[in-house]
Amino acid sequence: MLNCLVIDDEPLARKGLENYIQELDFLNLVGMGNNPMELTALLNQFDVDLIFLDIQMPIMNGIEFLKIKQNLPLVILTTAYPSYALEGYQLDVIDYLLKPITFNRFFQAANKANDYHQLLYSSSSKSIDQSPARDSFFIKCDNRYEKIFFDDILFVQALQNYVTIHTKSKKYITLLFLKNVEEYLDAKQFIRVHKSFIVSVPQIERIEKTKIIIGDHQIPMSRNFRSEILDKILGNNLWKNK
Repeated sequence: MLNCLVIDDEPLARKGLENYIQELDFLNLVGMGNNPMELTALLNQFDVDLIFLDIQMPIMNGIEFLKIKQNLPLVILTTAYPSYALEGYQLDVIDYLLKPITFNRFFQAANKANDYHQLLYSSSSKSIDQSPARDSFFIKCDNRYEKIFFDDILFVQALQNYVTIHTKSKKYITLLFLKNVEEYLDAKQFIRVHKSFIVSVPQIERIEKTKIIIGDHQIPMSRNFRSEILDKILGNNLWKNK
């Protein structure tokens, strides 16, 4: 069961979400608030798995709160303004609900959050072993489980709250955040080269000014990561005049 918070400055909106939450047996409402300041207090008070967070609120809006607050539970944004959707997804929210919110759309978002929570819980409880004996792992793709070998991975790309894992033979799409994938991968073999990309170091064929080449793929390289990337990839492997 997911413990939920509802943060919205509109009483009718809070009541509507409360009614929807009560209809789903895998959601449990533990608190409600008017603004992000109340949200901070509630997070300190309760064990929370999911937040329904409005964007347009007094004192501080939801987007501003997400930008400064770290290590939050899963977040579903609620708003009357569709223009915030892209920025919300860039902040790793699980979904974006446009007011007025229908129950069908709420149910879809809640199910997505529940599936993602179960996936994270299952992964953390099993604790993927990165020892030499473990050369592969499984991910959930739709209604099936796919086996992937670490050595087959070319790169991983973030796509909203999904990732695409590109391998030598095919690509796999699964409901994960890139930051979670990064935690599971061996830091000696994989490196973050952009906010949306992780690459396999052994698969890199060429490094250019702003991109990395792996086969037919051109992967953008962020200036923020460039020094770390060159140091890790080139290291003692760069031949130069002495």
